[in-house]
Amino acid sequence: MRKRLVPYWLLLPGILWLLVFFVLPMVYQASTSVQTGSLEEGFKVTWHFQTYWDALTEYVPQFLRSLLYAGTATVLCLLLGYPLAYLIAFKAGRWRNLLLVLVIAPFFTSFLIRTLAWKTILADGGPVVAVLGKVGFLDVTSWLGVTEGDRVLATPLAVVCGLTYNFLPFMILPLYTSLERIDTRLHEAAGDLYARPATVFRKVTFPLSMPGVVSGTLLTFIPASGDYVNAELLGSADTRMIGNVIQSQYLRILDYPTAAALSFILMAIVLIMVTIYIRRAGTEDLV
Repeated sequence: MRKRLVPYWLLLPGILWLLVFFVLPMVYQASTSVQTGSLEEGFKVTWHFQTYWDALTEYVPQFLRSLLYAGTATVLCLLLGYPLAYLIAFKAGRWRNLLLVLVIAPFFTSFLIRTLAWKTILADGGPVVAVLGKVGFLDVTSWLGVTEGDRVLATPLAVVCGLTYNFLPFMILPLYTSLERIDTRLHEAAGDLYARPATVFRKVTFPLSMPGVVSGTLLTFIPASGDYVNAELLGSADTRMIGNVIQSQYLRILDYPTAAALSFILMAIVLIMVTIYIRRAGTEDLV
């Protein structure tokens, strides 16, 4: 009997951790979202579910903007991260460990410092903006509405760049793990069957790396959709994401019920999207 109970005792600390630091705060926030009142008079549970509807209808642009920015950053992370993960997994050789360290090197500094660095990189009149202007890139982005003239800061492009940079390691590491598991003999077998490199990638490599693709996109999209630091530091009032609204409701406006309702609405939207995405991806073997 004691041997049978050993696994449960080992799981107990983790279960208690989840209860104290995840379940209980969720229950508290759920209670807050149906309260009415003010900080001076106090908040009381009145089961005021109208807060959810008011919050959803009032901040539709911020919700859509958050999903758009997060989705764009996720696609960019996949396009940038997949070739790098492929290089590290199959072509790096003795440089593999060094490249992996370089991938996680941004984690050695704080999220805030990394984001502030982009204010210098994209500064008005800086070398990056000057080069982008000379090659005509800013003309295209201005026509698309993601930049304003020769200015990149305080535009949607700056926010997406910050999101892409900050969450790129979360894409690369799962992709590398998935690609590294692939038996290279499968590539050799495909080559023996006269398959071209593009066919080998399309028929063998990419399907076998789908667990990493799914994991990487989830690890990128979920936190990016609720992020507020990049929009706060690199954006403007016109690029505010729903995370900025929630942060403002909590710390400035002090409307805790609305902030809690917005948090649960965002969580529900992301959960629905993730569920549909995982089912359409056709894989449950997540890295």
